[in-house]
Amino acid sequence: PQLRDMAEKDENAARVLAVSLRIEGLVRQAGIHAAGVVMSGGPLADRVPVMLGRHGERVTQFDGPMVEAAGLVKFDILGLANMTIIQDTIDAVAREGRPAPDLRTLPLDDPAVYRLYSRADTDGVFQMESAGMRKYLTLLRPERFSDIVALLALYRPGPLESGMSQEFIRRRHGESPVRYPHPALEACLRDTYGVILYQEQVMQIAETAAGYTAAEADTLRRAMSKKKAEEMAGERARFLRGAAERGFDRKTAETIFGQMETFASYGFNKAHSVAYALTSYYTAYLKTHYPAEFMAALLQGASTNKDKTALYLGEARRMGIKVLSPDVNESVYAYSAVGDVVRFGLGAIRNVGEKAVADIIAERQGSHGRYVNFMDFICRVPLTALNRRLVESLIKAGAF
Repeated sequence: PQLRDMAEKDENAARVLAVSLRIEGLVRQAGIHAAGVVMSGGPLADRVPVMLGRHGERVTQFDGPMVEAAGLVKFDILGLANMTIIQDTIDAVAREGRPAPDLRTLPLDDPAVYRLYSRADTDGVFQMESAGMRKYLTLLRPERFSDIVALLALYRPGPLESGMSQEFIRRRHGESPVRYPHPALEACLRDTYGVILYQEQVMQIAETAAGYTAAEADTLRRAMSKKKAEEMAGERARFLRGAAERGFDRKTAETIFGQMETFASYGFNKAHSVAYALTSYYTAYLKTHYPAEFMAALLQGASTNKDKTALYLGEARRMGIKVLSPDVNESVYAYSAVGDVVRFGLGAIRNVGEKAVADIIAERQGSHGRYVNFMDFICRVPLTALNRRLVESLIKAGAF
């Protein structure tokens, strides 16, 4: 009513409202998904309108749901800094002449790694650094890889707020009885102690209890996770019909469908959780067995973040790893592991660029050898690398 009064009494307000009604519901601006990649069986422009992005990249003019409706496959390709940290650690081990771990054949049952998880000693461990996640690590006390997979699916707002995470942990430790909605579903839910945790389990239940095909079960999962009321009504009738044909009484079938509906909104994609758990395990394994190399790689990854650098320097010292100050005769550009100690990288010093460090290292590796004193350094390093800010920064960092 107030808006109507304003429009009647004020000419400007009437004009603003008239324009607003015309633009309401229109797309405000074009945006690009941070990790979205679209794949097509033929030229993209034959299927969807395309345009050039700000940096000349090809972008669809349709959004995600419209792209899928047009029959294209959409992927989210995540770029994780943790992958660089893992590779840097492996490279550092190899440089020292030690056998580097092969991630493809890494044992997933290493007791020392699970002790690290259970202690919540997880600074630098992928997905496990937050205070909340550490709390649940100490409650769950993981003993096997499937525990890590489950925890990543449980530590989300839905399961945490509903009490599902706490119930899972109680069942895991035998403090609550494991119950199944029906004996026929034990095979689907045994690994999660009777709790419907993963979207794939919703699909398995639909196949087992109501005779869905894999494709039909995926349609059901999608309708449930997106809470599409019309589709859900049709799926409910289809599920109850299929369950009756398989000998389930109506009340049990309705209970199972209701539980699936409840948990599907919380359910996590297990394939996603396994991929994250594997990356997490890699970082935990490297921290356990190659601590100096891992902490050097971790510090290098955080070198532009003062807070993270301080945190990881503290963690290295807590682990008993000595962190040596930067040194123009010893340091390379990045943090580096030297035996069981970590050497500060010259590149982590403010105002010290990669080209200058390359020149400093090239000169000390040449025929004149290491720098003898400060004046020797000043005379030998190319003038293109030397400037007052760089030299002062090296002095303040103790690099001489």
